[in-house]
Amino acid sequence: MQDQRSYLAVLLVMMIFFVISFITNIMGPIFPSLVHDYAIGLTLAGFFPFAFFAAYGVMSIPAGILTERWGGKTILLLGFGLATAGSLLLTLLPGLASVMLSLFLIGAAMAMLQVVINPLLRIAGGEEHFAFNSVMAQLVFGGAATLSPLVFSYLVTTLSGTEPHWLNPIFSWVPKNMTWLSMYGIFAFLSLVMLILVTQIRLPELVLNEDEKAGALATHWQLLKDR
Repeated sequence: MQDQRSYLAVLLVMMIFFVISFITNIMGPIFPSLVHDYAIGLTLAGFFPFAFFAAYGVMSIPAGILTERWGGKTILLLGFGLATAGSLLLTLLPGLASVMLSLFLIGAAMAMLQVVINPLLRIAGGEEHFAFNSVMAQLVFGGAATLSPLVFSYLVTTLSGTEPHWLNPIFSWVPKNMTWLSMYGIFAFLSLVMLILVTQIRLPELVLNEDEKAGALATHWQLLKDR
């Protein structure tokens, strides 16, 4: 097989790891704000993370099948398109139903992205460097997981204050009583930037190993029917 390694594609994958972690790891810190601002009980609030992570279960197998059929780049574009749409939905219509749908769309997007990035990292970086690149990707993932709550805390504190700040004009659309929405504005921006980058960068052909293939839909259906 022709050598398809591309260091630009490796850098793109590292950025995708960062964005996935930055978005995914905000659920814990933002949870109390959702409970408070929508004045709901913990039972109903439990559906917020459920809507997000249930999307992983719903989307993982279809994303694998579609990756084999359409290729990695198409799935990346669909993933970031969904993440952008989900984030914009919540920023424009911050109602309770919108939160559920938005979190489901973003969760589905994250599942689609994760199906593609590991085999893409293996191909773009070379098989012999995959272990090293995977460790670097996890470091990037961990860094974003640390940074995300810090950014959230900074935004909420700054936008809730009475002192003028350079961020106020940028987030003038955020209600004073729902400053956590600013994070979803950032998610929409990051997803849109990544969507543009994916369209501009030439990615190697995604040739999956046997253990990376999702298999036929009929096989999964047969397994699900077996108690």
